[in-house]
Amino acid sequence: MLKLVARGLTNQQIAGTLALTEQAVSVAVAALLEHLGLVERAQLVVAAYESGLVTPGTVTQQ
Repeated sequence: MLKLVARGLTNQQIAGTLALTEQAVSVAVAALLEHLGLVERAQLVVAAYESGLVTPGTVTQQ
């Protein structure tokens, strides 16, 4: 899910991609933020890039 957030997908788009409800995605994103001690979604994007989980120009894969 973090890869999808980092690629700029909305909760609705992530829900469709992973066959989840938007509410489930929202809860999961909130849990990621809390687990990583972050406050906003943009920080998840930075964390994903800094960790090497995603790199510019790569194709999103689940």
